[in-house]
Amino acid sequence: MNRDRLQGICKRVGGELKIGWGRLSNDSQAMAAGRRDRIAGKVQELRGISRQEAERQLKDFLRRHRNWSNLSR
Repeated sequence: MNRDRLQGICKRVGGELKIGWGRLSNDSQAMAAGRRDRIAGKVQELRGISRQEAERQLKDFLRRHRNWSNLSR
């Protein structure tokens, strides 16, 4: 296991903790940040890429698909 994958696992677990904290404190922003960290960590873990590259790929994906709610209409 390389270092990038291990960092991805840590980022994913940190995202899970943020989600849990957001639920406890009823903070939707903390939950959203936790979900974003969890997804970025999973991408980094699966692909073995750097944190910056995982964040860039996630940001690019979210930018391209920001209007998903309009797809069903």
